[in-house]
Amino acid sequence: MTIDEVQSLLAAQGYIAGRGLATAVFLSLRLGRPLLLEGEAGVGKTEVAKALAAALGTELIRLQCYEGLDIAHAVYEWNYPRQLLEIRLMEAAGSVDRSSAAAELFRREFLTARPLLRALEHTGPPPVLLIDELDRADEEFEGFLLEMLSDFQITIPELGTVRTATPPIVVLTSNRTRELHDALKRRCLFHWIDYPDFQTELAIVRARRPGAMERLAEQAARFVQELRRAELYKRPGISETLDWIAALEALGAAELDVETVQTTIGMLVKNQEDVAVMDAARTQAMLNAAGQPGARQAG
Repeated sequence: MTIDEVQSLLAAQGYIAGRGLATAVFLSLRLGRPLLLEGEAGVGKTEVAKALAAALGTELIRLQCYEGLDIAHAVYEWNYPRQLLEIRLMEAAGSVDRSSAAAELFRREFLTARPLLRALEHTGPPPVLLIDELDRADEEFEGFLLEMLSDFQITIPELGTVRTATPPIVVLTSNRTRELHDALKRRCLFHWIDYPDFQTELAIVRARRPGAMERLAEQAARFVQELRRAELYKRPGISETLDWIAALEALGAAELDVETVQTTIGMLVKNQEDVAVMDAARTQAMLNAAGQPGARQAG
């Protein structure tokens, strides 16, 4: 597989990848290294893993990170109700012995696999393991990942070490709400996904919203490009652009004007301070600056 083929495979899934991102994905596949994607929320980091799994025809295993994430939710946990039932059956049969009971109760069939263990125990083509928004997890969990990302193995005290001969394709994402440790970064290839330029954003809109009118799609992409230059608390990502165009289509809008933008601005900006900035005068100025064919000149 070549870099061009990676771009084509992702494009076939509606993901427009630049040369840099396609190269990072190619090297991750070729070298068997985890790929760490960082960037602002909404720029398409998670979609890389989804598109890659679909393009390769393999399973996507997703671990959504959050504060307080622990091994029981990320790796494995013992099935306590089933273990308790087993103890009752052993008692009824009169075969309860402490040493033998421990060996019986901590067998693999009493273990519930969570995403990380599932990714190691897979059969068939290697799955894509998405560890999403790792920066939201605690630093202790980040440290736990080091063993897996280095050797693709997990140690379970009662059973030993679980290894895999064919490692999963690992994609990690971070919105950079906190800095990840160097030890983890050293184990990964790294790529920063920035906001797309106008031509790329328009290509993404065409790929993901093929039914959108060309005139409306171009106007919307130009306006979002202009909006990102404003001093906002949170600039809109490509996901907001796609949501906005879907809303404009649902409203039957043919082109942008001040009223249409203001009544749908909540699809682009997500807090009151940014909404307040977009008054009629500011909206008109942005339409003019974006060079919208349908914009009325302020008089």
